[in-house]
Amino acid sequence: MKTVIVTGATSGIGFAVCEALLGAGCRVIGIGRTGERAAEALEKLRRSFPAADCTFYHGDLMLTSDVRRLAAELRRDLDERCGGRLDALVLNAGCVRSWYMTTPEGFEQQFALNHLSGFLLTSELLPHLTAGRGMVLITSSQSHKMMKVNWDDIFFQKRYRPLMAYKQSKLCNMLFARALNDRYADKGIRAYGIDPGLVHTEIGCKNTGGIVNFVWERRKKHGVDPSVPAQIYAGLITRETRPYGLYFGIRGEAPCSRQVTQENADRLFQLSEKLLNIEFGVQKEADTACLS
Repeated sequence: MKTVIVTGATSGIGFAVCEALLGAGCRVIGIGRTGERAAEALEKLRRSFPAADCTFYHGDLMLTSDVRRLAAELRRDLDERCGGRLDALVLNAGCVRSWYMTTPEGFEQQFALNHLSGFLLTSELLPHLTAGRGMVLITSSQSHKMMKVNWDDIFFQKRYRPLMAYKQSKLCNMLFARALNDRYADKGIRAYGIDPGLVHTEIGCKNTGGIVNFVWERRKKHGVDPSVPAQIYAGLITRETRPYGLYFGIRGEAPCSRQVTQENADRLFQLSEKLLNIEFGVQKEADTACLS
Protein backbone atom coordinates (compact mmCIF):
# COMPACT_ATOMS: atom_id res chain seq x y z
CA MET A 1 0.00 0.00 0.00
CA LYS A 2 1.40 3.39 -1.03
CA THR A 3 1.45 6.17 1.56
CA VAL A 4 0.72 9.69 0.31
CA ILE A 5 0.73 13.00 2.19
CA VAL A 6 -1.55 15.71 0.76
CA THR A 7 -1.45 19.35 1.89
CA GLY A 8 -4.45 21.62 1.43
CA ALA A 9 -6.52 18.46 1.77
CA THR A 10 -9.75 19.71 3.36
CA SER A 11 -11.40 21.16 0.25
CA GLY A 12 -11.12 21.68 -3.48
CA ILE A 13 -8.40 19.87 -5.41
CA GLY A 14 -6.68 18.52 -2.30
CA PHE A 15 -9.82 16.85 -0.98
CA ALA A 16 -10.58 15.39 -4.42
CA VAL A 17 -7.02 14.02 -4.60
CA CYS A 18 -7.59 12.30 -1.25
CA GLU A 19 -10.78 10.73 -2.61
CA ALA A 20 -9.04 9.53 -5.77
CA LEU A 21 -6.10 8.06 -3.86
CA LEU A 22 -8.28 6.29 -1.29
CA GLY A 23 -10.33 4.87 -4.15
CA ALA A 24 -7.08 3.54 -5.64
CA GLY A 25 -6.15 1.79 -2.40
CA CYS A 26 -3.54 4.22 -1.07
CA ARG A 27 -3.01 5.21 2.53
CA VAL A 28 -3.65 8.95 2.75
CA ILE A 29 -2.38 11.47 5.30
CA GLY A 30 -4.18 14.77 4.83
CA ILE A 31 -3.09 18.19 6.09
CA GLY A 32 -5.60 20.94 6.91
CA ARG A 33 -5.15 24.44 8.30
CA THR A 34 -7.35 23.96 11.38
CA GLY A 35 -8.31 21.02 13.55
CA GLU A 36 -11.98 21.61 12.86
CA ARG A 37 -11.60 21.54 9.08
CA ALA A 38 -9.32 18.50 9.28
CA ALA A 39 -11.84 16.61 11.40
CA GLU A 40 -14.70 17.48 9.03
CA ALA A 41 -12.73 16.32 5.99
CA LEU A 42 -11.71 13.07 7.70
CA GLU A 43 -15.29 12.31 8.71
CA LYS A 44 -16.54 12.92 5.17
CA LEU A 45 -13.84 10.70 3.64
CA ARG A 46 -14.54 7.90 6.11
CA ARG A 47 -18.21 7.96 5.18
CA SER A 48 -17.24 7.35 1.56
CA PHE A 49 -14.36 4.97 2.30
CA PRO A 50 -15.13 3.27 5.64
CA ALA A 51 -12.38 0.65 5.29
CA ALA A 52 -9.68 3.02 4.01
CA ASP A 53 -6.52 4.02 5.89
CA CYS A 54 -6.83 7.79 6.26
CA THR A 55 -5.37 10.18 8.85
CA PHE A 56 -5.42 13.97 9.16
CA TYR A 57 -3.11 16.48 10.82
CA HIS A 58 -3.50 20.23 11.00
CA GLY A 59 -1.36 23.35 11.07
CA ASP A 60 -0.87 26.75 9.47
CA LEU A 61 1.70 26.10 6.76
CA MET A 62 2.48 29.80 6.45
CA LEU A 63 4.28 29.50 9.80
CA THR A 64 7.62 27.73 9.65
CA SER A 65 7.18 26.68 13.27
CA ASP A 66 3.94 24.88 12.34
CA VAL A 67 5.59 23.24 9.31
CA ARG A 68 8.36 21.88 11.52
CA ARG A 69 5.92 20.70 14.18
CA LEU A 70 3.80 18.97 11.56
CA ALA A 71 6.86 17.41 9.97
CA ALA A 72 7.90 15.92 13.31
CA GLU A 73 4.43 14.41 13.74
CA LEU A 74 4.47 13.07 10.20
CA ARG A 75 7.91 11.52 10.64
CA ARG A 76 6.72 9.69 13.77
CA ASP A 77 3.66 8.44 11.90
CA LEU A 78 5.75 7.24 8.96
CA ASP A 79 8.30 5.58 11.23
CA GLU A 80 5.67 3.78 13.30
CA ARG A 81 3.27 2.71 10.55
CA CYS A 82 5.13 2.76 7.24
CA GLY A 83 8.65 1.62 8.01
CA GLY A 84 9.91 5.17 7.53
CA ARG A 85 8.87 5.26 3.86
CA LEU A 86 6.89 7.96 2.06
CA ASP A 87 5.75 7.13 -1.46
CA ALA A 88 4.41 10.53 -2.50
CA LEU A 89 4.08 14.08 -1.20
CA VAL A 90 1.42 16.27 -2.80
CA LEU A 91 2.14 19.95 -2.19
CA ASN A 92 -1.24 21.44 -2.95
CA ALA A 93 -1.79 24.08 -0.23
CA GLY A 94 -1.95 27.54 -1.74
CA CYS A 95 -3.53 30.97 -1.53
CA VAL A 96 -4.31 34.14 -3.43
CA ARG A 97 -4.08 37.61 -1.88
CA SER A 98 -5.50 40.95 -2.95
CA TRP A 99 -3.13 43.09 -0.91
CA TYR A 100 0.43 42.92 0.37
CA MET A 101 0.26 40.70 3.45
CA THR A 102 3.14 39.09 5.31
CA THR A 103 3.70 36.22 7.71
CA PRO A 104 5.11 36.96 11.20
CA GLU A 105 8.56 36.28 9.71
CA GLY A 106 8.10 38.93 7.03
CA PHE A 107 7.48 36.67 4.03
CA GLU A 108 4.86 37.76 1.50
CA GLN A 109 1.99 35.35 2.05
CA GLN A 110 1.59 33.97 -1.47
CA PHE A 111 5.31 33.26 -1.70
CA ALA A 112 5.28 31.82 1.83
CA LEU A 113 2.41 29.36 1.39
CA ASN A 114 2.62 28.58 -2.32
CA HIS A 115 6.39 27.99 -2.34
CA LEU A 116 8.31 28.19 0.95
CA SER A 117 5.98 25.93 2.94
CA GLY A 118 6.37 23.11 0.43
CA PHE A 119 10.12 23.68 0.19
CA LEU A 120 10.48 23.39 3.96
CA LEU A 121 8.13 20.41 4.34
CA THR A 122 9.97 18.51 1.61
CA SER A 123 13.27 19.28 3.31
CA GLU A 124 11.95 17.96 6.62
CA LEU A 125 10.62 14.75 5.01
CA LEU A 126 13.54 14.16 2.64
CA PRO A 127 14.91 11.03 4.42
CA HIS A 128 11.46 9.40 4.25
CA LEU A 129 11.02 10.35 0.59
CA THR A 130 14.46 8.90 -0.12
CA ALA A 131 13.60 5.68 1.73
CA GLY A 132 10.40 5.37 -0.29
CA ARG A 133 11.94 6.52 -3.58
CA GLY A 134 9.08 8.95 -3.42
CA MET A 135 7.40 11.40 -5.74
CA VAL A 136 6.75 15.09 -5.07
CA LEU A 137 3.78 16.57 -6.94
CA ILE A 138 3.39 20.34 -6.75
CA THR A 139 0.23 22.18 -7.77
CA SER A 140 1.40 24.80 -10.26
CA SER A 141 -0.52 26.61 -12.99
CA GLN A 142 -0.32 27.50 -16.65
CA SER A 143 0.15 31.08 -15.43
CA HIS A 144 3.76 30.21 -14.56
CA LYS A 145 4.49 30.56 -18.28
CA MET A 146 3.70 34.27 -18.19
CA MET A 147 6.22 35.28 -15.55
CA LYS A 148 9.86 35.78 -14.65
CA VAL A 149 11.14 35.69 -11.09
CA ASN A 150 11.38 39.21 -9.69
CA TRP A 151 14.82 38.60 -8.20
CA ASP A 152 15.40 42.24 -7.19
CA ASP A 153 12.16 42.36 -5.14
CA ILE A 154 11.04 38.79 -4.53
CA PHE A 155 8.13 39.86 -2.27
CA PHE A 156 6.98 42.76 -4.51
CA GLN A 157 7.41 45.17 -1.61
CA LYS A 158 8.08 48.22 -3.79
CA ARG A 159 4.92 47.78 -5.83
CA TYR A 160 2.63 44.92 -4.89
CA ARG A 161 0.79 43.34 -7.79
CA PRO A 162 -1.29 40.38 -6.56
CA LEU A 163 -1.54 38.55 -9.86
CA MET A 164 2.18 38.91 -10.55
CA ALA A 165 3.00 37.60 -7.07
CA TYR A 166 0.71 34.61 -7.69
CA LYS A 167 2.22 33.87 -11.10
CA GLN A 168 5.70 34.09 -9.63
CA SER A 169 4.80 31.59 -6.91
CA LYS A 170 3.58 29.15 -9.58
CA LEU A 171 6.84 29.59 -11.49
CA CYS A 172 8.67 28.91 -8.23
CA ASN A 173 6.75 25.62 -7.99
CA MET A 174 8.18 24.56 -11.35
CA LEU A 175 11.68 25.71 -10.45
CA PHE A 176 11.52 23.75 -7.20
CA ALA A 177 10.42 20.62 -9.06
CA ARG A 178 13.34 21.09 -11.48
CA ALA A 179 15.78 21.58 -8.61
CA LEU A 180 14.59 18.43 -6.82
CA ASN A 181 15.08 16.35 -9.95
CA ASP A 182 18.52 17.83 -10.56
CA ARG A 183 19.62 17.01 -7.01
CA TYR A 184 17.78 13.83 -6.02
CA ALA A 185 16.78 11.88 -9.11
CA ASP A 186 19.76 9.59 -8.54
CA LYS A 187 18.28 8.76 -5.11
CA GLY A 188 15.00 7.67 -6.68
CA ILE A 189 13.03 10.87 -5.99
CA ARG A 190 11.00 12.35 -8.84
CA ALA A 191 9.21 15.72 -8.79
CA TYR A 192 6.47 17.07 -11.06
CA GLY A 193 4.62 20.33 -11.47
CA ILE A 194 0.89 19.82 -12.01
CA ASP A 195 -1.38 22.13 -13.99
CA PRO A 196 -4.96 21.43 -12.81
CA GLY A 197 -6.41 23.91 -15.28
CA LEU A 198 -9.33 26.14 -14.38
CA VAL A 199 -11.11 24.46 -11.47
CA HIS A 200 -14.28 25.40 -9.62
CA THR A 201 -12.80 26.04 -6.15
CA GLU A 202 -12.82 28.86 -3.59
CA ILE A 203 -9.09 29.66 -3.68
CA GLY A 204 -9.66 33.13 -5.13
CA CYS A 205 -12.31 34.00 -2.53
CA LYS A 206 -10.43 33.18 0.70
CA ASN A 207 -9.06 36.27 2.47
CA THR A 208 -9.37 38.30 -0.70
CA GLY A 209 -11.44 41.25 -1.81
CA GLY A 210 -11.63 43.89 -4.49
CA ILE A 211 -10.79 42.92 -8.04
CA VAL A 212 -9.32 39.49 -7.15
CA ASN A 213 -12.55 38.33 -5.50
CA PHE A 214 -14.69 39.93 -8.22
CA VAL A 215 -12.81 38.21 -11.05
CA TRP A 216 -12.56 34.80 -9.36
CA GLU A 217 -16.26 34.65 -8.43
CA ARG A 218 -17.06 34.87 -12.12
CA ARG A 219 -14.14 32.88 -13.51
CA LYS A 220 -14.57 29.82 -11.26
CA LYS A 221 -18.04 29.19 -12.72
CA HIS A 222 -16.32 28.05 -15.92
CA GLY A 223 -13.98 25.67 -14.08
CA VAL A 224 -14.17 21.90 -13.97
CA ASP A 225 -15.03 19.90 -10.86
CA PRO A 226 -11.96 19.20 -8.66
CA SER A 227 -12.40 15.47 -9.31
CA VAL A 228 -11.15 16.04 -12.88
CA PRO A 229 -7.63 17.30 -12.08
CA ALA A 230 -7.45 14.90 -9.12
CA GLN A 231 -6.99 12.13 -11.68
CA ILE A 232 -3.70 13.70 -12.82
CA TYR A 233 -2.21 13.26 -9.35
CA ALA A 234 -3.67 9.80 -8.77
CA GLY A 235 -2.60 8.66 -12.23
CA LEU A 236 1.03 9.64 -11.69
CA ILE A 237 1.20 8.20 -8.17
CA THR A 238 -0.35 4.84 -8.99
CA ARG A 239 1.15 4.15 -12.42
CA GLU A 240 3.65 1.32 -12.82
CA THR A 241 6.50 3.38 -14.29
CA ARG A 242 7.36 7.02 -13.72
CA PRO A 243 7.49 9.41 -16.65
CA TYR A 244 10.57 11.57 -17.09
CA GLY A 245 8.65 14.75 -17.83
CA LEU A 246 8.38 17.73 -15.49
CA TYR A 247 4.98 19.33 -16.15
CA PHE A 248 1.65 17.50 -16.46
CA GLY A 249 -1.93 18.56 -17.07
CA ILE A 250 -5.25 17.00 -18.00
CA ARG A 251 -3.92 15.98 -21.42
CA GLY A 252 -0.68 14.55 -20.07
CA GLU A 253 2.84 15.93 -20.33
CA ALA A 254 3.09 19.54 -21.50
CA PRO A 255 5.91 22.00 -22.15
CA CYS A 256 6.75 24.37 -19.31
CA SER A 257 8.15 27.90 -19.33
CA ARG A 258 11.57 28.58 -20.80
CA GLN A 259 12.31 30.23 -17.46
CA VAL A 260 12.50 26.77 -15.85
CA THR A 261 16.27 26.49 -16.25
CA GLN A 262 18.90 24.92 -14.04
CA GLU A 263 20.35 28.37 -13.36
CA ASN A 264 17.04 29.80 -12.14
CA ALA A 265 16.20 26.61 -10.21
CA ASP A 266 19.55 26.70 -8.40
CA ARG A 267 19.19 30.40 -7.62
CA LEU A 268 15.71 29.92 -6.12
CA PHE A 269 16.82 26.84 -4.18
CA GLN A 270 19.70 28.76 -2.60
CA LEU A 271 17.52 31.81 -1.87
CA SER A 272 14.90 29.60 -0.21
CA GLU A 273 17.52 27.97 2.01
CA LYS A 274 18.75 31.42 3.01
CA LEU A 275 15.28 32.80 3.76
CA LEU A 276 14.40 29.76 5.88
CA ASN A 277 17.85 29.55 7.46
CA ILE A 278 18.21 25.87 6.58
CA GLU A 279 20.43 23.42 4.79
CA PHE A 280 17.99 21.40 2.68
CA GLY A 281 17.36 17.95 4.08
CA VAL A 282 18.98 18.71 7.45
CA GLN A 283 16.47 18.82 10.30
CA LYS A 284 16.68 21.34 13.12
CA GLU A 285 14.92 21.52 16.45
CA ALA A 286 11.58 23.32 16.07
CA ASP A 287 12.19 25.70 18.96
CA THR A 288 15.54 26.95 17.69
CA ALA A 289 15.12 26.85 13.92
CA CYS A 290 12.75 29.76 13.31
CA LEU A 291 13.97 33.12 12.12
CA SER A 292 13.61 35.97 14.57
